[in-house]
Parts: sequence; C-alpha cells; structure tokens
Amino acid sequence: MTAQQQPATAGVHAGYRPAGEQRPLTPPVVTSAAFAFANHAEAAESFALKRAAFTYSRTGNPTVSILEQRLAALEGGTAAVATASGQSAVALALLALLQGPRHLVVSARLYGGTVDLLTDTFADFGVRVSFVEPGDLAAWEAAIEPDTVGFLLESVTNPQAEVIELEPIAALAHARGIPVVVDNTLATPYAYRPLEHGADVVVHSVTKGLGGHGTALGGAVVVGSFDFSDPVRWPQIAAPRERYRGDSLLQRYGAGAYGMLVRSKFLHDLGPALGAEAAAQLLRGVETLAVRAGHVARSVEELAAALEGHPAVTRVHHVSRPSHPQHGLAARDFPRGTGCIFGVELVDEALVAPFADALELVTLAANIGDARTLLAHPATMTHCRLSEEQLRAAGISRALLRLSVGLEDPRDLLADLTRALDAAWVGAGEPNPRAATAASGISPRPTPADVYALAATAAARRA
Repeated sequence: MTAQQQPATAGVHAGYRPAGEQRPLTPPVVTSAAFAFANHAEAAESFALKRAAFTYSRTGNPTVSILEQRLAALEGGTAAVATASGQSAVALALLALLQGPRHLVVSARLYGGTVDLLTDTFADFGVRVSFVEPGDLAAWEAAIEPDTVGFLLESVTNPQAEVIELEPIAALAHARGIPVVVDNTLATPYAYRPLEHGADVVVHSVTKGLGGHGTALGGAVVVGSFDFSDPVRWPQIAAPRERYRGDSLLQRYGAGAYGMLVRSKFLHDLGPALGAEAAAQLLRGVETLAVRAGHVARSVEELAAALEGHPAVTRVHHVSRPSHPQHGLAARDFPRGTGCIFGVELVDEALVAPFADALELVTLAANIGDARTLLAHPATMTHCRLSEEQLRAAGISRALLRLSVGLEDPRDLLADLTRALDAAWVGAGEPNPRAATAASGISPRPTPADVYALAATAAARRA
C-alpha cells in the first residue's frame, strides 16, 4: 500500500489492473494446475528458478498471485506467499527460520493451534520453545539463547484481545540478530501494520477478518526486511545450496531470499497450496475489509460496554474499556480498533453451557472474522489441548468466552446476548436482573435501544 493508497483503496485495486483483450474488471479465476511454456529453454529456466514464471499451481498461480500482491500492499511488505490456511502460514514462516533443532521465544498468549504446533509437532523435531508474558520485555531478553532464531507473538491476542507494544520487543530482537514474526490475523492491516512497528515477517489466517465471510480457508506470509546475510547463522538463505545449483538464495534474490525460501522449499516440498477458487473468494472479502472492519470495531466497543455490567459477567476483556490496563496503548497504536473479538468472563464456569445453549442469533462455532457473530469457549474448544498450567499462563479461565462480532446490527446481538445471560443467571437460582432492578427503582442493565446512546458515548470518547 503506497502512501497515496489507504486500506479501502488498496483492498480493491492492489495487485490487479484489467488487461488483455477482454479486460475483465474482477480478477480472473485461473484453475489450471499447470502452465505451458513457449519452448524448452523457457521451461528449463523457469524450473531452475532463474526466471519468474508460473510452473505448477502448488508454488504459484495467477489468481493466487493477485491475492499475494494485495496482501503485501496492505501490510506494506515487499512480498507475500499465500498458503492453504493460517496454520500452514505460521508453520512455513517459522520453518524458514529453523535450520535443524533450534530455539524460538514466543508469547504465552497464542492461539491454541499455534501452541499445538510449537509444543507438539515442532518439539518432535527437536525445536525448543520458551514462552514469555508478551508485555514483559525483561522476560523476552532473559529467554534468548545462543541459537534463538525467532520471536513470535500476536498483535492482538486470542481470546482476550490484548495488544502489544511491539517497538521495544523488535528493538531487543534486532540487537541480538533475531527476526520478529507477528500474527496480525485479529487486527488485520486495516487496524495495525506490524512491519511499521518493527516486525520482520507478518502471518495471517486470511480465513478470518481479511476474508470476512467464513467461506474459504487461506493463509499468508508477508515479508518485510531483515538482514539474513550471515551464512553461519542463516545457511538456508546465505550459504550455497545444492538445491539452487550451488548458489545461495541471497545471491539470486537479494532482499527477496526469505520469501523465496518459504515458496520454493517449504510451500513446494510440503504442499499447503492455496487454490485459485479459494483465492478468488478471499479477494472478494479483502475488497470490503475497510467497510466491514469499521462496522465491527464499533459494534465490539458497544457490546463490550453494554455487557460489562450484567450480574452474570465478572469481567469484559477488551481494551476499549477505560479500566483496561492497555486502554491508553490501544488508543495510541490501534486507533481503528483491535478487530472482531472480545472476551466475556462469567462469574462461574457453571454458567457457560446454559448461556451458550440459550443463544439464538449468536452461533457456537470455532471461527472468528465471519460475517456472523460467533461464540467459542476456549478452554473446551480452541485451546482444549492446553494443560491447566498453559491455560493459566495464557490468562484463560474456564469461565472465559470469546465473542467474534459479525456484521449484524448490534441491537439485535445485544438483545440475544442479554436474554441468554439472563436465562443462565435465573437458571442458576439468581433473581431475574430485569425484575430485580425494576423493583428496586434502579435503572435496568442496557437494553438494545440503549446501544445508540452507548455508540454516541464511544464515538465521543474516540474523538
């Protein structure tokens, strides 16, 4: 995204201009698995990676390429590599840093699937991982080992929607020659661009807020700039490799060497390729990112404010709340919001199932960034394989619920959430909060009509 193009513009135009005889206005969907060459010399040079060309759709496809260019523009990166899912994007981004059994320092507050990858699959191959509290700079520093090859953290954590101050962490990492990988799935580049705050690689589950409709899986690795020129520390990039006919990737591709390693080795060898049809669906989602994200951010703030006072709720986890310790940091670094999720912690774990089962509009499902509002119980769903110790380290209690807010009218969402909370509360033997407050003469908790007033208050606070 250039200085002249804001997210709304780059999301529609980056990576594609109508061309050719027919000039289709929308990106064409190229479903071919393979691509023809004009002659043998062209084919040989293309497969030897000596010329840019589409050879086989596992490593590159015209429709997928448009999505890659668009995501790179949105994030301000130099290039991007699309993958079949967000999980594969995280895996490939880290594998490109790992030459044999080495060490990573990562945030203790990560998506459960990422924790599985790090503590189980990577551990099987001898990769060591140290988990640290993301806001504790001293902990990041203390965890560094001689063979640490990467920091990993989320710009907005899942499921608590906490934010990070990235610049000090990046400065520490760079002083020790360590690249920083940031998962920007929740914020999306509409709200936050990690490369501008010191990150070196950005990963996405494009399935989520970028795609926006829950219809297609996809991931992306967006490349920034990092010095991989040391052949001892980064032999997979800077040292000669037989795979590349005795050249190094750095010799051939310069600043693009890391991205080419992700594509030509790990995407090629492991095969988590994004299909053209899925890429086309995700491109349509990206076109509406700015409109959707703005609406969702407002709805999140309004719902978080309205639910905070319900007697069944002990805490709302969202940085828009003035009492949140990161409220000031979020206002400074995330002025467009923090994405679609927030956490609701109930007063008792026993209320979780009755509340979830009483919902009618909000759906119990393990996804985020969908057009529909979704509820998840992290301890038994997305983070179910974490031990009790890991759950505590991640700040996840068994009474915590994650809401992913969709495109519905927030008045309808609030009505459904409030009714379900009331039902769970009364079912637990507590008095009906509507009747109790009316009998006492105290104003009841916010109703759907009150959302307009809450929205006005939130708007005034942002101004």
